[in-house]
Amino acid sequence: MKRTFFENWALFLGMILLMVANGLLVTLLTIRGAGLGFSEFTISLMQAAYPLGALVGTAAAPKMVEKVGHIRAFSALASLVSIAAILHLLTSDPVSWSAMRFLAGFCYPGLYVITESWLQAKAENRNRAQILSIYFMIWMAGPAIGTALVAVPDPSGNMLFGVVSILISLSIVPLLLSGNKAPEYEVPDRMSVRKLYRVSPMAVVGNLVSAMAVAVWFITLPLYALSQGMSGAQASGVLVVAMVVGALVQYPIGWASDKTDRRLVLVGLGLAGATACIWMLLSPSQTSIVFGFGLLAGASLPMYAVCTAHANDQLKSSQIVPASGTMLFLLNVGQFVGTLAGPNTVSIADGKGFLMVLAALCFLVAAVAVLRRGQEEAPEETGSLQAIAVLGASQSGVLQAESWLEEDSFDSRTDVTEISSNNGEK
Repeated sequence: MKRTFFENWALFLGMILLMVANGLLVTLLTIRGAGLGFSEFTISLMQAAYPLGALVGTAAAPKMVEKVGHIRAFSALASLVSIAAILHLLTSDPVSWSAMRFLAGFCYPGLYVITESWLQAKAENRNRAQILSIYFMIWMAGPAIGTALVAVPDPSGNMLFGVVSILISLSIVPLLLSGNKAPEYEVPDRMSVRKLYRVSPMAVVGNLVSAMAVAVWFITLPLYALSQGMSGAQASGVLVVAMVVGALVQYPIGWASDKTDRRLVLVGLGLAGATACIWMLLSPSQTSIVFGFGLLAGASLPMYAVCTAHANDQLKSSQIVPASGTMLFLLNVGQFVGTLAGPNTVSIADGKGFLMVLAALCFLVAAVAVLRRGQEEAPEETGSLQAIAVLGASQSGVLQAESWLEEDSFDSRTDVTEISSNNGEK
């Protein structure tokens, strides 16, 4: 492990700085936007610009890396994100903030593409699991640390935006100063959403709905906590607790899903998430908010990984990587819808609309899992589950996420048995 870390220290250090900055900025903008008098609808539009930009960025980033190389693309994209953070200081209108969120959404997927493709190219069988384990810890720890920084006193109101810009700018330095040579890169193959749906409806619907649910609570939780009388520091603290719980449960839930029908796990997660929402509806208090959202995060964050693993169980090995890009596209679509809708539910029924939407989304995942289990048997053999972080997918699929631009190339003459292995869902 020690050798693996030192061989890839530049990539790991650059990534942790990026993730801390991203976690800090997304929470900071929601809280500061509320302080500036932005309505819930305005905040939802502003924050939804990020996943909208990511839909474009995931398409453009792989081609950019192929054209100019890893280091140049990384430096250019990180510089643009740093500029976007600073521009939040120079303006206080929602239009410019939305434009900067779109720019950040466009750039961050490219930064993930570069880092992940570099790590994958440098990994060998002897150390691949170690590299990915370190990378996953960064994905989960970075946003949590960034969110916690919102509680740092900032009398001027400008310091934290400056911290975001500094962290992003610093992320470039390790890559530029390290002696590691960038690997070759080629734009990978693609798989359409329709083709993936024919293989596993559970993966398509589950990924889309679970991404909506996570985006709803991740973006809206600070607003909801403020509406319940909490301070900005307390609101960010609740979000940190939720993210930490979500990280801690990833392994045991992954282990459980590897031992049984993954759809049974999804039923349990969906019901647990809905129960947490109902508990907070019936017993509104600051204590129930902390523990309730911890339970909700622990239930909703692993859903994407379980759905993705369920799809991979039924794919040929040559189809897993292209399918991962399609699932990441679904993740971005779900995050866009959830981010756009979430903040607007806080003002409905004194915040009860927020929890009711989350409960409905969790119930929907459970219902779809029950329905699909009644229609198809589970695959005889299952692969391994790979967890994700709250702000994106920690998997090789980020390298193939431009698949959404590909026109639906599914050939109706193709026998589904050629698409799906292990006689999985059709």
